[in-house]
Amino acid sequence: LTDGYYWSRWNKCIHGSRDFSDMVFVDNYIFNKDVYIQFNSTVGEYVGYTAHGVYNADLWNKDTNILQQERAEVDRYCKHNAELYQSAIADKTVPPKVKLSSVTQAGGRHPAVLMCSAYRFYPHGIKVSWMRDGAVVKTDVTSTEEMPNGDWYYQIHSHLEYTPKSGEKISCAVDHAGLTKPIIIDWDPSLPESERNKIAIGAS
Repeated sequence: LTDGYYWSRWNKCIHGSRDFSDMVFVDNYIFNKDVYIQFNSTVGEYVGYTAHGVYNADLWNKDTNILQQERAEVDRYCKHNAELYQSAIADKTVPPKVKLSSVTQAGGRHPAVLMCSAYRFYPHGIKVSWMRDGAVVKTDVTSTEEMPNGDWYYQIHSHLEYTPKSGEKISCAVDHAGLTKPIIIDWDPSLPESERNKIAIGAS
């Protein structure tokens, strides 16, 4: 505000573990964008950062009712809401739809390139791998990161450069938390692309 004053109070809940054992509650009292009092559950009491903040923090720390209520917020407010969030969103899974196709390339070491694409999956963790005659392929493979669609879903694309050999079987394997077992799609160049897509999506 121009030539005025601005007071606000921001609460934050911070955790990294799924069981919330490391949950931290932070309560910031802010005046003109500067924190002048803070309660951090790992400290267990108020801390002042200005003369006015130190004065009030000392008063509040002597009030056992205020202090007990603030210390309880890590369970009442943070863990309670985190559990609701996790059950409603974080624990949900949506399996990917998978497409295997042949793509053209601009100058590579091999004459052929296959692309294995996984679409509309959640959460973002996913494993895409290639196999030739049942053996995992480590070389000549490039992959994008898991890319967000902007609607909670993700997509990823993996490319395999190869020189075709008569009678060999090339497969793409996709594993994800939303699947009970990996999707494995065999490349069949004799099928039209529309038929290969139907097989891939049906397998998911």
